[in-house]
Amino acid sequence: MNNDLRKAKKLLENSNYTCVLCHGDDTLTSDLPGISPMMNFIKSNFDLRGYSAADRIVGKAAALLFVLAGIREVYAGVISDGAAAALEAHGIPYEYERRVEFITNRTGTSICPMEATVKNIDDPAAAYKALSAKLKEMSGK
Repeated sequence: MNNDLRKAKKLLENSNYTCVLCHGDDTLTSDLPGISPMMNFIKSNFDLRGYSAADRIVGKAAALLFVLAGIREVYAGVISDGAAAALEAHGIPYEYERRVEFITNRTGTSICPMEATVKNIDDPAAAYKALSAKLKEMSGK
């Protein structure tokens, strides 16, 4: 674990943040749920190449967004099998506390809708497009 990832993990563990990105002296944080932090960071056109990311829950959707953004390594409190496979496929090292088959929805009754959206998608740009459409559909706009 490099210093950026160590710093991001420590910030995540000692705060209410859901996602922390670190690169040298730069730190980006979010307390938004799900994939919202990464969707917002990507939408803002901020150059995230070389950042390390610590996130409470990393499903395949978040993993593909990390790949798209150029994140260089990831720490996850919980990671899904699909997320691990996506990160491995793109050569991004990761660490985690707990690994699960898939991320569940907020009520724990089924697969997370974001995880389901990218289940058969391996291209990060296609994943971003599909996730944007799904979020728009879910918000009713």
